[in-house]
Amino acid sequence: MVSSALPSKRKNQQRIDPAAERPAQLLAWYDRHRRRLPWRAPAGQRSDPYRVWLSEIMLQQTTVKAVGPYFEKFLARWPDVSALGSAELDDVLRMWAGLGYYSRARNLHACAVTVLREHGGVFPDTEEGLRKLPGIGPYTAAAIAAIAFDRRTMPVDGNIERVTSRLFRIEEALPQAKPQVQALAATLLGPSRAGDSAQALMDLGATICTPKKPACSLCPLNEDCAARQHGDQETFPRKAAKKTGTLRRGAAFVVVRGDELLVRSRPAKGLLGGMTEVPGSDWLAGQDDADALAQAPELSGVKRWHRKLGVVTHVFTHFPLELVVYTAQVPARTRAPEGMRWVPIATLDGEALPNVMRKVVAHGLGE
Repeated sequence: MVSSALPSKRKNQQRIDPAAERPAQLLAWYDRHRRRLPWRAPAGQRSDPYRVWLSEIMLQQTTVKAVGPYFEKFLARWPDVSALGSAELDDVLRMWAGLGYYSRARNLHACAVTVLREHGGVFPDTEEGLRKLPGIGPYTAAAIAAIAFDRRTMPVDGNIERVTSRLFRIEEALPQAKPQVQALAATLLGPSRAGDSAQALMDLGATICTPKKPACSLCPLNEDCAARQHGDQETFPRKAAKKTGTLRRGAAFVVVRGDELLVRSRPAKGLLGGMTEVPGSDWLAGQDDADALAQAPELSGVKRWHRKLGVVTHVFTHFPLELVVYTAQVPARTRAPEGMRWVPIATLDGEALPNVMRKVVAHGLGE
């Protein structure tokens, strides 16, 4: 018997590595299901670096739903980085009011000024160059470089972190696992379309691989997802227990002169820097009401302060806050103390009031 010289079909077959298929599967899914976002360029068109940068700064610690209206307002007022770099910081802070994390607004303006004055109104097109700009850290630099300039880099936001942690079933807890997540997320980049790869993962995390009840049956990477195979996908990413900051307490003083309210601007640096507030006490752990009341503004027309029932509560990133609110009405010609000013109550929406102060004013002016 003469044996065949041809190798068997089975021996000739090459096993395909599922990992090699992931970038193409991801992009194919993205081309069909990409979200329509006001800052995202249409398919096949180059992204505007200004829109990408503006949206990425706004989206830090904030949802897409909340950012949408602010993005449109900023774009209508300042259509490019040169316009924003020529604006007054106070105007930027007013437009930002309500979006939170106000250091972002100050950095946004500082970055626009730098791009205008030092780069002729043109953003650097590399991660290294972008990192040198105010307010742009490693993630934002990578996001702009990938999405606006198609640099082959993978930015890792919360959505990408979650998808990657589940896909590879990363047991180490965040934030210690960030370097591992970054390295594994980079394996999902194809040879081209880096920006689309990043946005595909962002969309996948936002719409399919959600924190709770992920729609795994619709995921283009579901057959290769380690966490899904173990049935514990909702437990990823692993996270270290958060430390709760110490409660701080203080007082806020809502003073009305006719149809005007007494306000001041916070120091440019520090928490809520440059924002508008009603006068108030320091915010300290263990502070009692008497100590806080002793820090009331000196006004000739105030005979006594009226304490409002209840307290205003607010939670910052590092600590919770409770404010007791005191109110007073003063005669029409009462002068504002040094460093303070009267503003019409009817135009408060145009002031750079942070959310905590909007709560205080609503509480103080309420019945």
